[in-house]
Amino acid sequence: MEHATGSVLARSRQRAKGLYRPELLLAPLVLFELGFFVAPLLLLVRVSLFEQTSSGAYVPGTLTLANFQQVVFSSHFQEILYFSLKFAVLVTAIAVVISTYYAYAIWRAKGLLQNVLLFAVVVTLLTTLVVRLFSILLLLSPVGVVNQLLTAIQLLREPVLLVTNLFGATVGQVYTIFPYTVLSIYSVLATIDWKKVEAANDLGAGELRAFYEIVLPQLLPGIAVAAVISFAWSFGAYAAPFLLGASSQQTAAMEVYRLMISRFNWPLATALSFVVLVVVLASVSVLFVAIGDKLGENYDI
Repeated sequence: MEHATGSVLARSRQRAKGLYRPELLLAPLVLFELGFFVAPLLLLVRVSLFEQTSSGAYVPGTLTLANFQQVVFSSHFQEILYFSLKFAVLVTAIAVVISTYYAYAIWRAKGLLQNVLLFAVVVTLLTTLVVRLFSILLLLSPVGVVNQLLTAIQLLREPVLLVTNLFGATVGQVYTIFPYTVLSIYSVLATIDWKKVEAANDLGAGELRAFYEIVLPQLLPGIAVAAVISFAWSFGAYAAPFLLGASSQQTAAMEVYRLMISRFNWPLATALSFVVLVVVLASVSVLFVAIGDKLGENYDI
């Protein structure tokens, strides 16, 4: 009887072990990625290979590379992609620097002040993007708070236009991604032992030198994630450049919208979308390769 019971328990353990194999646990995630990323991406590629037509979205059953050739070799699209790249690099540089400083301030703060700083970041995520960008529009407008403050303290003689230009679009985009970049960097800072910084101070290192030699090397993974988020979202930005930028400075996302909705040119719009995706993936890969040797290697300082 005991032998039979032991055999039954052993078979039950084997069946349970089979049900909880790692590949089975990953199956829902794999199915989700296939259904909501791979399948739409393949559809995007297929539509981009259709011929254009003036009587509909595309010509079914056709196959051509003319749309990609137009995107790659047309001066119009080259200017759009070049501006999108410059805009993404500018926003990423500003966002990473400001987010690193703010995350460091949260890390060093204590008690109520730390909670307030964290709440100020998280609370922006509770408001819709359009509402947040319209608040920036009101703040930066010629009659907004920023202009009134600058004229009141006599830094400006008269209000200036801070929106419908590159400055407004950059401010709006940095504000949009700021919570995500701050939290990415702070999540890494929270794992760093402050005693290492104190030890560096005891050995004669100042605050800046201790940050550069102790904190920054360990912070690189968080900075890399923040840079990836910032660059990817900024290269494909639509809302901030549309609401706060100049009409003459079109991003790739704005052009995709115009081609898809206004001109009803789906093949050209999807070809441009695919090129944007390739540029983002290539840029992210270059970023990780550039700092790949440093990611995570300094946690054992």
